[in-house]
Amino acid sequence: MKHAAVIGTGSWGTALAICAAARAERVTLWGRDAGLVGEINGTRENGRYLAGVRLPENITATTELADVAGAGVIFFVVPTRAMRSVAAAVQAAGVRADAVLVSCSKGIEMGTGLRMTEILAQEVPGHETAVLSGPNHAEEIARGLAAAAVIGCGREETAKELQAFLTLPWFRTYTSDDVIGIEWGGAVKNVFAIAAGIAEGLGLGDNARAALVTRGLAEMTRLGTAAGGRFETFQGLSGVGDLIVTCYSSHSRNHRVGRQLGEGKSLPEIIAGMRMVAEGVPNTESIHEAARRYGVRTPIIDQMYSILYGGKPCGAALKELLARDPRPELS
Repeated sequence: MKHAAVIGTGSWGTALAICAAARAERVTLWGRDAGLVGEINGTRENGRYLAGVRLPENITATTELADVAGAGVIFFVVPTRAMRSVAAAVQAAGVRADAVLVSCSKGIEMGTGLRMTEILAQEVPGHETAVLSGPNHAEEIARGLAAAAVIGCGREETAKELQAFLTLPWFRTYTSDDVIGIEWGGAVKNVFAIAAGIAEGLGLGDNARAALVTRGLAEMTRLGTAAGGRFETFQGLSGVGDLIVTCYSSHSRNHRVGRQLGEGKSLPEIIAGMRMVAEGVPNTESIHEAARRYGVRTPIIDQMYSILYGGKPCGAALKELLARDPRPELS
């Protein structure tokens, strides 16, 4: 892993490039925007998405996917709806035969219900795939603030190699072979982050948000285990850990979307004012679809779908959730 590549010049892609630069001799950071790439190389800073953080000298930004071809590990940090097309472009440009592909994007593909590592396996066949997930805000990790993550991979040896590569003085990584559970936890938490933001925007208190997070974890676990993940994975970093940070942190784009919805702004107005994708918006649609496919009861996800795609007022959705028939907590 002397040469690492990161696909995506957003805040998380840039933060991961900084982490990789601590271990690799050379890091290639790929992005579509020639202006941003030029700025990164010229100023050693991604002023658009991660202002104030200086990039190590062994990071080189590029718009040419051919520059990625020699990397031994490739981190995909792109919007989930772009994962398939970007992965296909990487394959067309050429990939080293032994390269490991790591998904750092959290979502489920609409229509197919596929996870991101499944898309990578389809579009860049013949390579080992892994997932990196957890309660990780780019703004903190890029500045060396303490954090932890989990690496999911079906092959234990590869997981350990990635763990050694990504374990840094401020960034601790764990391993797991439950790739399914890790990816479902990372995707579903985005929906509840919007819901938590709505609760704040409506002026609800800590009690309501704590209840929302707890019941959200129950839905995440039901849906994730139905999809093939293990129960204990949702009690870990990629489940409850990621859920907590994204439901309470001001860094969360999904939380900001929800807060503005609760304050009365329209979704198109909110999206128009954002630089980066809030994955919870498209994920709500694909995860709602998946819940129907698996036959899983998901009342919060259902209400979020009605708000985002059916125009239901936030207050009405809240009343319907509270008016549901009483039931045992663990049923």
